[in-house]
Parts: sequence; structure tokens; C-alpha cells
Amino acid sequence: MHGLLEFYSGHPFWVWLAVAAVFLAVEVATGTGWLLWPAASGFLVGLLTLVVAPGLPVELGLFAVLTIAATYFARRFLRPVLEAHNADLNDPSLRLVGRDGEALAGFENGKGRVFVDGKEWAAVAPDGEPPAAGQKVQVVAVDGAVLTVR
Repeated sequence: MHGLLEFYSGHPFWVWLAVAAVFLAVEVATGTGWLLWPAASGFLVGLLTLVVAPGLPVELGLFAVLTIAATYFARRFLRPVLEAHNADLNDPSLRLVGRDGEALAGFENGKGRVFVDGKEWAAVAPDGEPPAAGQKVQVVAVDGAVLTVR
């Protein structure tokens, strides 16, 4: 413990960089999204200690305030922006919209099976004439595991 205190008194920048690196490593390993902000805060406090050494109590307080503020603002303002752009991130079936496929058999009562993106899917063709076997189709919507095609 004495060695760590000696190292901190001589090189506080590196201690904060190590704290940031630990938070970042755990964030990368877990992917929670919560530990990115303490990592960034630790890095910023490290930069501050490189320029001005305010002392451990001020650094700890600044770290706490930056972590809370960054986490709040990221969850409040950044999450809606990211979710709007990556709506299909955890639902790969949404990526099928706009893809071309092929009807495996003739549709009956507007329902049938299609081959899209290397898989067989249940599909509905609500508008117009249902596709015949082997006919090319395009996915226009996804509802659960059922594709809407035209």
C-alpha cells in the first residue's frame, strides 16, 4: 500500500489512467454500457492531474461528479439517438426488409414459405396475386417470424 501511495504522489496521471483502463477493460469484457463513462471520467481526471495536481480529495470528487453526469447524459440523450439508428442491432430479422427472395411453393390464402437470406421463412402476401413457386419476392415488413412480401 505504501508503494502505491508513493507512486501516486509522484505520478497521479498514471494511476488515473490505470483506473480508466480497468473500467474500460471490464466494459469491453461485459458490454454493459455502464462502465464506459467511469472510464472516460478517469481519463479526464488523469489529464487534469497531468496539467494541474489538485490533490486526491478533489480528484475523487471530480471523478464522482464526472461519472454521474456522463452516465446521466449518455442514458438520457445518447441512448435514444443510438437506438433510432440501430433499431435492428439485436433483431436480425429486421434486416430482411428490402431483401429479395424466392417463393418456395405457391401461396394459399395469401400464406406460404419463402427463401430469403439463406433461410426459409413463413410469409404472407396480403396485396394482389399471391406469388407462385419459384417467383421472386421482396420483403416489405417483418412481424415476429413472419415476413410480408410482394
